[in-house]
Amino acid sequence: MALLFVTAVATAQVDKIYKHNGEVVEGKVVKLEEYTVIFKYDGEDAENTIGKYAVEKIVYGKTGRVEEVTEKIVVNGEADWEKVVILEEKSYIAGLKKVDEIRGKTGLINYHTGNTADKKAEKKLKMAAAAMGCPFILQTADKTTVGANSNQLGGSQAIKKGIAYKY
Repeated sequence: MALLFVTAVATAQVDKIYKHNGEVVEGKVVKLEEYTVIFKYDGEDAENTIGKYAVEKIVYGKTGRVEEVTEKIVVNGEADWEKVVILEEKSYIAGLKKVDEIRGKTGLINYHTGNTADKKAEKKLKMAAAAMGCPFILQTADKTTVGANSNQLGGSQAIKKGIAYKY
């Protein structure tokens, strides 16, 4: 009887990390950082990292306290492109699923200034991710050429590349 009680108390001490994809990770949350959750699997000493964007909530085993981490971003198609989040560090995508490489660019001959070309390329990048139902992009390249370096008309061309991710 005492053994059953000790087992029940030990399992109640386990923190549960609920991911947006439905998966539940059991272990011990070591710390929450700005964009990541550091945890240890139950019975292991190695620290693991998961991006906060993949985590819905954490239920702490000792207290039962529930901490909401992020809201799920639902992208149903290209029209939802404004919901897409561009991430610039690999650690932020830990726990998300890679879908495909994407690219957004402005035309070679255009009349954009550097800022408008950059915004248009970013919009195209987000639209490409949204079309695949992906709410996240890990940006891998960002190149802008301006004036004489760009084209004969002195316009600006922007090229952005990334990898689309979903839950």
